[in-house]
Parts: sequence; structure tokens; C-alpha cells
Amino acid sequence: MSKIGVGIIGTGFGQLIHIPALQLHPDTEVVAVYHRDRLKAQQIADKFNIPHAGDRLEDLLALQSVQAVTISTPPSFHYEQAKAAIAAGKHILLEKPVTMNFQEALELYRLAQTHQVVAATDFEFRCVPQWRYFKHLLDNDLDNNHIGKKRLIAIDWLVQGRADPKRVWNWYSQKAYGGGALGAIGSHVFDYVRWLFGDIKSLSGQLSTGITERLDANGILRPVDADDTCNILLELADGTPCNISLSTVTYRGRGHWLTVYGENGTLVLGSSNQADYVHGFSLRQGKLDRSEMEVVPIPPEYDLPKTYTDGRLAPVLAICDRWVQSIQSGQPMTPSLYEGAWSQLLMDLTQESHQQKKWLNVPLSIG
Repeated sequence: MSKIGVGIIGTGFGQLIHIPALQLHPDTEVVAVYHRDRLKAQQIADKFNIPHAGDRLEDLLALQSVQAVTISTPPSFHYEQAKAAIAAGKHILLEKPVTMNFQEALELYRLAQTHQVVAATDFEFRCVPQWRYFKHLLDNDLDNNHIGKKRLIAIDWLVQGRADPKRVWNWYSQKAYGGGALGAIGSHVFDYVRWLFGDIKSLSGQLSTGITERLDANGILRPVDADDTCNILLELADGTPCNISLSTVTYRGRGHWLTVYGENGTLVLGSSNQADYVHGFSLRQGKLDRSEMEVVPIPPEYDLPKTYTDGRLAPVLAICDRWVQSIQSGQPMTPSLYEGAWSQLLMDLTQESHQQKKWLNVPLSIG
């Protein structure tokens, strides 16, 4: 079977993770790269030995050797770029947040179905071993040995990546480009809450911007209007409350922690690693008859085939593998644009709740 030719749209995360992952995968070949600056496109192509480089998206999409594309540009560009790729019959792997609003995401999801292309969303936590085993324990708690009936879910994702006010102003600082903590990390949280715990009945959101100005690359002070801290309350369909606290401006923040408190015990999945949002997770369990939290070993069958210095590479490679298998087999994959659209809807409702200062109901389906 010949390799799937992939074009790269977006060269930040694309250059750091997408290109290496696709060059590692045995069934994919990176054949083209797009950047609005032709010189930069060519430099990246030369660096990674990619045959085609260009500054016109339509040229990349016209290449017969390109059967699929990855898109990791700022979110404000996703809709038009993904729409053009789908219309050209290309399979897509789209970074999150998938679009700027739910209507755009839903349109792309339906368009991908119409054109019969595989549209994946890069929700990496679904492929991280500790997260997969955590999911297994939740789904197979038949004897209520781990938690039993859930009483409270608490999620803290508190990091310092943008805590330094001297960090340069860029698209991430601008709401109009899809910047902010809600899109960057809240998009992941909304996906894994639905994956792990099921439907959400209602939500309440409060967003804030702690650092309201930053210097751009030219030393000019620019306003920041994208959120950097989010507090979100959810009521799950089964009535369980879920408290979510997110921030990218917390010096020495505690990292990323997910705790499920139940009638028979507590499960804690967490990492204090500030430098890598994938490496460092451990799973612990607390029981009424034990004085200390105990580490839960992860069975070896949950391990990824190989890990890398950058923790993101292995789970993104696993997402790419699901994508490739779906393209080859014609069978649907998860996470797809359907999951991406759900995450986008929940982010939109969070923004709306913040503006209206009230709880909002979540639809049962997205059609």
C-alpha cells in the first residue's frame, strides 16, 4: 500500500510536532508545506526534506500527491482553510479549537461527511496511557471498588506558561484570532469531560484577563483581550457537579489535576510538570480504610509504542495512526470533527454564560 501524502498548513506546532509525527509514521509521507511567507516555507521544506513548499494554499491543495492535510494555524484561519481542504477532497487533521464558533465547526463536520473525507481533531489526552487507564477504571467500576457513585469532579489546570508579563504579544493575546486559555486548554477539558463522564446538562462560566497589556515584537505596548483564567461549573447529565479552574498565568501553579470523589473512594490523575503538558502524569487512589493515597500502576498494554523527549509527540502520533487507519479502512474514527464541534459548542456557551452572568442549558445533541 502506497503512503498517504500529507500537506502541512501551519508551521508552529506543525513544525514541532506534526511533521516529526508524520515522518515517523510508516504509512505517511510529508510532501508539501504551506506558509504565507514563501521563504519560510522553503526553509522548513529544506530542513525536513519536504519536496514542495509554497505561499499559496490553493497550490498545495491542487497537488495530486497531497491526499491529506494537517492544520495548526491560529484558530481564526481554521474554518476557511479546512473548508478549502475538504472541498478539494483532502482528509484533514485539525488542531483545537477547531473554529471560532460552533456554527463553523458544525458546517465543517457536515461538509466532511458530504465529501466523505476523514476529519480528525487532535485531542491528545485520549491517547495518553494514564488517561486511557483512568477511563478504563471509570467504565469498569462494576463492584464500585474505585469510586462508586460520583459525588464531585474537580479539575485544576493551573500553569505559568504566560505568567510573565514580558512574554511577547501575539495572536494568542487576541480574542479575534482565537487566543486565550479557554481555547488553548479549555477545549481539551471539554472534550475529555464528555469522553470520561458523558453528557453535560448545564454550565456556568466566568472568564478574566489578568495581564491586560503586552509588548509586541517591535516593543509596542498592545492590549490583551483574550482570557487567561477561566472558572467553569458544570452539571453533568447524571447530576454530578464538576468544578473547573483553568489558568495560564499562575506562577508555580499546581499543574494539571483531575479528581473524582465518589461514595467509596477517590481517583486522582495529575501532573505537576510545568514544562510538558503530557509527561509526568500519575494515577492515585484513595480509600476510606487507607491512611494514604496509593499509586495505581498502569498496565503495560496501555503504554505507547515509544515515548519522546517532547511528551506531545507520542500521543499525537497515536492520533495520526487512528487517522491513517480510518483513511485506509473507510471506517469512522474518534476524535473526529464531531468531538471538535462539541468542544466548540461548550466553549461558546461558556463565553455566553460569562457575558450574561447566568447558567445555561447544554443541548442533548448537535444534529
